[in-house]
Amino acid sequence: MTELGDLAAFVAVAEAGGFRDGARASGLSASGLSESVRRLEARLGVRLLNRTTRSVVPTEAGMRLLENLKPALGAVEAAVDVVNGFRDRPAGTLKLNVPVSAARLVLPRIVPPFLAAYPDIRLEVVAEDSFVDVLAAGCDAGIRYDERLEQDMVAVPIGPRAQRFATVAARAYLERRGRPQHPRDLLAHACIGGRFASGATMAWEFERDGEVVRVDPTGPLIVRVGAATDLAVDAAVAGVGIFTLFEDWLQPHLDSGALEPVLEPWWPRFSGPFLYYPGRRYLPAPLRAFVDFVGRQRRAG
Repeated sequence: MTELGDLAAFVAVAEAGGFRDGARASGLSASGLSESVRRLEARLGVRLLNRTTRSVVPTEAGMRLLENLKPALGAVEAAVDVVNGFRDRPAGTLKLNVPVSAARLVLPRIVPPFLAAYPDIRLEVVAEDSFVDVLAAGCDAGIRYDERLEQDMVAVPIGPRAQRFATVAARAYLERRGRPQHPRDLLAHACIGGRFASGATMAWEFERDGEVVRVDPTGPLIVRVGAATDLAVDAAVAGVGIFTLFEDWLQPHLDSGALEPVLEPWWPRFSGPFLYYPGRRYLPAPLRAFVDFVGRQRRAG
């Protein structure tokens, strides 16, 4: 019977598109993966990967093998992980892919008590705002908002169930430039904008009594959404311009008076984030423990 390790090595290399990237994803060495794939090809008597100096691409035979191996290896991994249920405490690594806002606003209330309850679980959090396939990125689960959830995933509520985007400015700015009375007034103001990893700029949307207004304001500063958000907040506090962001993120500055609400009756409300993960029958023990913990925490209020 073909060694499972060699099959797993082939899948790691084929999915990553190279031995070096496959090594990063699997935690094995590139030379070890190369030897495993060479051994597998010799045993099967067929080339599975076309290798060049620039890329590693599955052959037609390799693609057929990959398509059938992925669910089979997933089933093997799930079957082995069932044994974890017989341990006193679940163990292993849980890797989450989350937006920066969730890392700042949602996880701080969950991570410390979760790790205290499950000391044998190692949690790795990847925070980024670009839209990625969590499984292809090597993660077990992710946190997303409903408009970005993948339909074939299980989604459970995590964090606040309702949030708002708040539009704010420093008093010095408002005294200097005046206070907008309608969202369209923002077109005549200096606004601090955001740009996604895709290159698209973040439009500002407002809603009041069923009326939705969408504007694309301009200003002296544009920041990368997520990665440079704190810079935008500091700039708003310094009076550079008007800014919009999660109300929870800005609340300390609103409480202190460093920032003041702008157009508050127009602040849009939206549903909170979800923890989402593949709908497999057997979840890895660390992920099952996290899902159950989040559920207990929500029921406790």
